[in-house]
Amino acid sequence: MTSPLTTTGDRLVVPVDDRDHVLGPEDAPVTLVEYGDYQCPYCARAHPIVRELLRERTDLVRFAFRHFPLVNVHPYAEPAAEAAEAAGARGRFWPFHDWLFDNQELLSPVTLIAGLAGMGLDGETVAAELRDHRFLDKVQWDFVSGVRSGVNGTPTFFINGMRYEGAHSLPELVTAVDAAATAKE
Repeated sequence: MTSPLTTTGDRLVVPVDDRDHVLGPEDAPVTLVEYGDYQCPYCARAHPIVRELLRERTDLVRFAFRHFPLVNVHPYAEPAAEAAEAAGARGRFWPFHDWLFDNQELLSPVTLIAGLAGMGLDGETVAAELRDHRFLDKVQWDFVSGVRSGVNGTPTFFINGMRYEGAHSLPELVTAVDAAATAKE
């Protein structure tokens, strides 16, 4: 049986740090990084699986999400990532992250502002920040870090710095995470 972790040299080049949005304990034995696109249907399918994985392996996994908007095919992915960063600047990244995937079919500049306002954020202020692309540097930083790590599609996962090439099903991700945790012992 082959390992679902890559052996082709695709490693996470930029380690998780304070720039990242992270869930889970800092000292978790497994770090799962996802490069995702809020308009990608495959990312939307993986989203509830990742949520369940985090629920089942609460103390085992630290999860970081990085933006990888595929702007050539998903015109609202980059504005959605910027809106997520606007929410994150106000301590609301994860609720808005979930909202974006739960409302993926509604993404547009107007619904992004409405979604942020629905979370109690000042719609006018956030709209001005998005017009000025205040958070674009962070989105582009994530994207470039993905390119440097060999990411070319979404979702792309890294488990403890190694590219995960297995299926995005819950059983397979749980098996890969458990194997990575055991390998650290």
